[in-house]
Amino acid sequence: MNQRPLDIPPPDVMPVDRDAWAGQLNLSNFINTYYQFRDLQACGNVRSVLIVGPGQGLDTQVLRWRGYEVTTFDIDATFHPDVMGSIHDMHMFPDGRFDAVIASHVLEHLAVPYLDRSLQEVARVGNHALLYLPVAGRHVQARFLPGFKGIDLTWIVDIHNYFHRPDGVTPRYCGGQHFWEVGMRGFRVKDLVRRMSQWFELIAAYRNRDWNPSRNFVLRSRRSP
Repeated sequence: MNQRPLDIPPPDVMPVDRDAWAGQLNLSNFINTYYQFRDLQACGNVRSVLIVGPGQGLDTQVLRWRGYEVTTFDIDATFHPDVMGSIHDMHMFPDGRFDAVIASHVLEHLAVPYLDRSLQEVARVGNHALLYLPVAGRHVQARFLPGFKGIDLTWIVDIHNYFHRPDGVTPRYCGGQHFWEVGMRGFRVKDLVRRMSQWFELIAAYRNRDWNPSRNFVLRSRRSP
């Protein structure tokens, strides 16, 4: 994990059939898009949004429909981004270019030597950030919804090896796509919040109870006025 970025290959496209993946649309896409829309409300007066890794494009269409000025950004031309590039180097955008940057299930595709660079770049170009990350393991959920007063009692247990520490430079998880996931040693929520706090103030961090493999962070850039 202490290797310099030049010691490992730079971020690249996903090692999957991207054309087939781009054509899929699952319930999780709709849930994730709803939470992005909801979390943007917590960021205050947001108009311009950068979506890093637009995927199938549902969130882009919904946010544009709701009046946001959306720019898409991706390393892979398969997803027809407005601007191509990698999240660890967004030199084409000036400081504070966007009111908010959304990177949903993107950062885990980066080897750790590129992770801090990417967080710093997100904080540089955006006043706020929505960073959604995958939770390691299998997930057992029990939920009680009595149907009044908005009561929602949820318990989620993540089943994985809590002693395992990823090396941060080998993509061993999710079919060779992820270098690390939330809950692994060195990547507990407290570890990630500590890492993010170099460039962000934490607004909210929560488990998505409707799509429980996702841990969501709502952040304000420390360089934001």
